[in-house]
Amino acid sequence: MAGLETLIIADDNNAISFGNHKVQEKQKQAGFELAGDIYKVKTHNEITRLEKNGRLLFESVPGTTVKDLALNSEIMKFLVSGSAEDAQITVELEADQDYKVYINQIQLGKVTSNLAGKISFSVDFASGEQAVEIKKI
Repeated sequence: MAGLETLIIADDNNAISFGNHKVQEKQKQAGFELAGDIYKVKTHNEITRLEKNGRLLFESVPGTTVKDLALNSEIMKFLVSGSAEDAQITVELEADQDYKVYINQIQLGKVTSNLAGKISFSVDFASGEQAVEIKKI
């Protein structure tokens, strides 16, 4: 998946796509409104960060391009790609909650979010774009 020409876009189902891991210089867009929430994205080849209402929602190191991110009270899912071999991804969900993380429908394991609601995991891009699902237990 190439980087997005627009830093953040939404589809008819309120799924959002954001980031551009191909750019060398930092790019950002703030004030993107969707369903009453305000998003801000910062991206380039070293980091991609998405904030929702002033709080971290997604961060990857190095930078990635994320497509079709959908989130509700039970699940977060998205497609992710990057230029590096792998990326460390951090997402903020509910505090002190158990989740199962799946990459391409293979369960990585069970993780418990910290008191800030953050969980971190790595994604390997050796086989290209990866489908990620994080399900609340």
